Amino acid sequence: MSDIPVDLDRHRGMAAQKATDIRRVLADVEANAKLLRDRQGEVEIELLAVPAISWPEAAAKARYVLNLYAADLAPADTHHRDLVAAVLADFARLSGES
Repeated sequence: MSDIPVDLDRHRGMAAQKATDIRRVLADVEANAKLLRDRQGEVEIELLAVPAISWPEAAAKARYVLNLYAADLAPADTHHRDLVAAVLADFARLSGES
C-alpha cells in the first residue's frame, strides 16, 4: 500500500472528467448560494431589529429593499427599473456619494 494518491481522472475519458468538474462547480455554487441566503437572512433580521438612527442609515435600508425589488422585476419592466434607478440616484446625490 502506498501513501501516494492515485490520479483517477487520468484513467477516465475527457467527457467524464468534464462531467465531474461540472458537478463539482454546481455543488460549490449551491453551497455558496446557501451561505448567501443564510447571510441575507441574518442581515434582514438585523435590518428589522435595529431602527435607523440617521437619514443615511434609513436610505441604506431603503437601497437594500429597492435592490431586492429590482432583482425580481422582469427584464422588460423598464418603467419600474428606471423608477428604482432614479430613486437610488437621488439617494446617492443627496448623500453626496455621486
